[in-house]
Amino acid sequence: MCVAVLVSGVAMGQAPVAAPAAPVASGPAAEVQRSYAAVKKNILKSAELMPAESYSYKPEPDIRTFARVINHVSEAQFRSCGIANGAKDIAKPPAETADKAAIVEALKASFEECDKAYAALTDANVAEMFSLGQAKRSRIGLMWGNAAHDQEQYATLALYLRLKGLVPPSSEK
Repeated sequence: MCVAVLVSGVAMGQAPVAAPAAPVASGPAAEVQRSYAAVKKNILKSAELMPAESYSYKPEPDIRTFARVINHVSEAQFRSCGIANGAKDIAKPPAETADKAAIVEALKASFEECDKAYAALTDANVAEMFSLGQAKRSRIGLMWGNAAHDQEQYATLALYLRLKGLVPPSSEK
């Protein structure tokens, strides 16, 4: 009897076992959707984090401004995701000399366009082909190309933030 009391006392002192985590979706579509979701968060936070007066910042005279990098992301996303969505007219961001609010608004609109394109991506349609001028790309190639390009541009934005003494979103604690 003493052993049973001791064992039950030890068992009651144990922390409850956590429920297993929900399974993570897998497959080609889910992989690129996760990559896109992560970089989207970092780019949007970077755009918000940089002060308005620093949108014209560029580390060297012959390098793009922070605003131009943001607009470049918007342009590329409007184009890639617009093509995947079958858009007839591809939207354009404002001039890099526009105010921060206009530039961020265009960035958010480009992410809305991409949200639709990534939501439409399934393992069943990854091989669907799209025409880009004289070239052809698969849906998965178009989406991975966009996600990879966003990662590359985020690296530039993170560097600009660090040069301005700010911590990039991916390095926040």
